[in-house]
Parts: sequence; C-alpha cells; structure tokens
Amino acid sequence: MTTSTLRNFIRSIPITMVLCSWATTISAQDWPQWNGPSRTGEIQGNDWIETLPPQGLKPLWRATIAGGYSGPAVANQRVYVSDFVRKSGTSTNNPSTRDQLSGTERLLCFDEKTGKPLWDYSHEVKYALSYAAGPRVTPTIDAGHVYFLGAEGDLVCLEAAKGSVVWKRQLREEYKTETPIWGYAAAPLVIGNQLITLAGGDGSTVVSLDKRTGKEIWRALSASEIGYCPPTLIRSANVDQLLIWDADKLSSLDPNTGKVLWTDPLQPKYGMAIAAPVLAGDKLFVSGIGEVGSLYQLDSKSPKATSLWKGTPKAALYSSNTTPVVDGEYVYGCDCGGGKMICARLSDGTRMWETYQPTAGGERRASHGTAFISRMKDRYYLLSETGDFIIAKLTPEKYEELGRFKAIEPTNDSFGRAVVWSYPAYANRCLFLRNDKELVCYSLSK
Repeated sequence: MTTSTLRNFIRSIPITMVLCSWATTISAQDWPQWNGPSRTGEIQGNDWIETLPPQGLKPLWRATIAGGYSGPAVANQRVYVSDFVRKSGTSTNNPSTRDQLSGTERLLCFDEKTGKPLWDYSHEVKYALSYAAGPRVTPTIDAGHVYFLGAEGDLVCLEAAKGSVVWKRQLREEYKTETPIWGYAAAPLVIGNQLITLAGGDGSTVVSLDKRTGKEIWRALSASEIGYCPPTLIRSANVDQLLIWDADKLSSLDPNTGKVLWTDPLQPKYGMAIAAPVLAGDKLFVSGIGEVGSLYQLDSKSPKATSLWKGTPKAALYSSNTTPVVDGEYVYGCDCGGGKMICARLSDGTRMWETYQPTAGGERRASHGTAFISRMKDRYYLLSETGDFIIAKLTPEKYEELGRFKAIEPTNDSFGRAVVWSYPAYANRCLFLRNDKELVCYSLSK
C-alpha cells in the first residue's frame, strides 16, 4: 500500500470508529467523560450487582470536596471531579437571579482505589450565576489529558497524571459573549484531534479547538443563547454528524469543518436546551422544558432529518436535568414540568406509565424532579435527587424497583427541597458520586 493510499484509507474511517477506539485505549470499564464512554449512560462489563441487600452498601472510601454540579470521571485508576471553594457571596438558588460570588474553582484528582488525593489545579473566579454552587461540567479525559470547563467559561487542558497545565482559554472573554445564567454546562467532546465545545458569540455558538494546543480549527452557528446541551456525535446516511442544540434550533454539522448539514427550529423555554439528543436506530429523539420535543426520521441516503411528530402537553416526556434513555421502541426519562419518570412509546409519544418514586421519592409533583438513568444489561441503575441509589427494571408495562439505599446526602436545594443534581460515574464495578461536601465510592461488584 502506497503512502497516499494509506492516507486516503485513514481519512475514510468514520470518526465514530475513532471514538470507539479511543474509549477502549483507556479501559473498557472506565468512565472517562460525561455519561460514560459512549455518552449514552450504558454501563460496560460483567459481574455488576443485580439486587441490593436490605441494609444497603457501605462505602469503600470518602473524600472531602466543595460545591459543584459536575459529575466525576474515571480513567487509568484516577478519579477527577471539579468544585468551587466560595470566599464571598451567597447562592440563593433563585432561578431568575444571578448571584455574585467569588472564590476558587478546582479540578481534583484522587486515587481510584483509595480516594487518596493525588493533585489539584485551581484558578480564581467570580461568579454571576443562578444556582452558583460550582462547576457544572464533568471533566473529559483523553490520551493522557483532562479537559476542565468552569462555570464562567474557563477551559483548561491539563496532564492527567500530574495536573500540569498544557493550555487554557477563557471562552466568555475571547468570544465576546455573556455566560448563560446557569453557567457553562455542556461537556466538551473529543473527536480525533478536535475538542468540540460551546462558546457563544456571533458565529461561534460551537467551536472546534485542537485538543493538543487549544488553537481554533473552526467555528459555527449563531444563537440567542448557547444553551446547555452537550455536543453529540452520531452516524447517519453513512456520514458522521455533530448535533448541536442551542436555544433556538437543532443543527447537524460536518464535524470536520463545521458546515451545517441540516437544521430544524426547536426552542425550549428559557433557553434550556439541556438533554442530549438520543439516537434510536434511524430516528432521533429530542426533548426539553416547555413541552418542546420531537422525533426525527433520519434520511438513509443523505444527511437530513424530518420531524415525525412534535410533543403535546399529554404525550412524550420533556427532559431537563438528565438525558433520557431509549430501550427498543420506548423512551424512559424524567419530565421537568411535573418531575415524574415517564415511559413513552417512541413511535407516537403515547405515555405508558409515570411515577414520582425514582425522582422526588414520593407521590407529589416536584418541579424538575430528577433521576440520573444508566442502563446495565436488562436493568437500570438510577441515582435519585434524594441521594438514593436504585436498581430497577423499566419495561413498557411498569416501573419495578428491585432495591434502594441512601448513598449520599442531598446537600443542595431547589424549589424548597433538598437535592443532589450531579451525574454519577460507573467504572470498574464501582459507583462514584458527589454532593457539595464529599466524593464517595461504593463497590457494585457481585
């Protein structure tokens, strides 16, 4: 094979295959980014527990941390999590008020087996945010580096082993924009040598940076607000497509150039595009606050999409804090309006059942009721906002709880109730979760 032929062959390899290769070079059972190796919440490996003992589980270790909503990430026997050490100001958690706080944002690294602190990185920051407990974004680990995005747009690349800074950018200042009221919250995505992140500003809703140097490769899209939805990579019509859902629209881009392939108006209330689009075969499910949602048919021959149905007040589900999961012909997720977990039929949005048990833990409406949903073979691991870890079976017929225990205390508050609103991590048959005081590890091994 000649050199030119080899180059053309490499260029022909789908980016999605490159992503899969990257995931396996870390570890088949690591959790190196938001929502897992494939960003779908799918738990890898065998010998995970299927039921819980009546007395619950005892933690393997606990480590002290400060405030934040960002989940932990796990790779190469290390756990990474970010937090905010407040020096002044008060967070009121008023959804319409930007509280003024100052303090230190940190990225912390711990030993996966013992919880021993290994290193930390910090920078000073001033917050003008609603719900200002700390950073929102789960760190992304790739090829010996960790990418840390703070709530006010400080993007830093560090050496994963030692915490040395490789490069950093200040997105809010560089792209001449305003931080969203609930902060920068979309987890950056590594694609090959690119780091894709939401930035803001005219023509730069999303930017591609060289993951090794931080230099811009391309920029794309304008929007009234960038929203909070993580960039999502899919493959359809034999083409890799980068999905960006901002406050105004859902767009598909060529991930190599930023060129727009297709777009569709989709405007959630308050600019709250949050939950990632979910691929279901040749269809795509997207939903958000304000009963805004759609099921799209993806074209098999060219990169385009057609809406099969739009959401109605009594159909489908409308996600906020968590991304739903599609299992066969049904979608399971948490509806932000009433706070229920809902099972809906994908083909037409018909609701099969709804329950408050895995979200707010009761039978009453709880606005933005939250449960973080991960699939483990034929059952589901759920982390409720109440701090309960739950094992359940989710079928079109019913929600069946197989066990729960209090895994962590809900140290934050929202709408008058105590909550923990941070994605957990499932790595190497262990559960890693955090609140505003501690990072905790439990064994989930049989």
